[in-house]
Amino acid sequence: MSVRPGSSVRARVEEVAVRDGMPVRRAREDALATEEPLEIRLVRVSKTVAGRVPPGAARPLAVTMRTPGADFELAAGFLFAEGIVARREDVAAVSYCTGGEQRYNVVNVVLADSVDFDLDAPPRPFLSTSACGVCGKASIEAALGMACESIESDVVVDAETLLALPARLREAQAVFERTGGLHAAALFTAAGELLRVREDVGRHNALDKLVGASLLAGELPLGVHVVLVSGRLSFELAQKAARAGVAVLAGVSAPSSLAVDTARSVGMTLVGFLRESRFNVYAGGERIAAGRGTLSGG
Repeated sequence: MSVRPGSSVRARVEEVAVRDGMPVRRAREDALATEEPLEIRLVRVSKTVAGRVPPGAARPLAVTMRTPGADFELAAGFLFAEGIVARREDVAAVSYCTGGEQRYNVVNVVLADSVDFDLDAPPRPFLSTSACGVCGKASIEAALGMACESIESDVVVDAETLLALPARLREAQAVFERTGGLHAAALFTAAGELLRVREDVGRHNALDKLVGASLLAGELPLGVHVVLVSGRLSFELAQKAARAGVAVLAGVSAPSSLAVDTARSVGMTLVGFLRESRFNVYAGGERIAAGRGTLSGG
């Protein structure tokens, strides 16, 4: 792909409305969220020449369907979630492929020589769709992923602060405003200040972008922050957040049973159904200072 894809595209649609029992049709333009594949390749520092990746040096690792934008952060966040990198210094460089039709759909991540990962080993079975972060895993053990360290954080968030976060997230979702078709993950301070937001057609991609941005900025772990996601709280989101040391993970919809188990096992606060004047706390309720919001669970 020689032209860098944007986060949305225009499309001709036919709108149908029923008036007085009769369908009325009209043609108009609509904005669609872009969905494109992203291939993540790995290369060692020792195989680069003056910052460039020589032909054949990069090893394909994974392909995910994503919304273009923050691709380098997505790659870094994915590698962090999979335990391939653990800190900013593990990522020597990130760049797009230097040529070919899919240039902006292929990212090369140069690993520091200190990273303990065998690029010559048989490839691990990674292939993710925009719907699921664990679809390509070959076994239940691989899908459940690595054990995460316990989250030690004495941060406390007011209930009133939590209740204000969904509106702040919606205001910051520029691509969702145009398309109505994207998930989002946002990073807040405990006082409710929005630090960054990332959007994608995939829930797991949005969180990987957010965590990747924090990794590349040297901000991990996120033990004094709140992460809010726009959809349901599935296991893969809880695991990715736990891996990043997130103290408080919140979502506007329901959590799964395994997400709750994951949060409780690592000491992460998990908040679901965060809407208007109430929310449920499924784990780590000691970090929530009850105000006028309705708290359920613990």
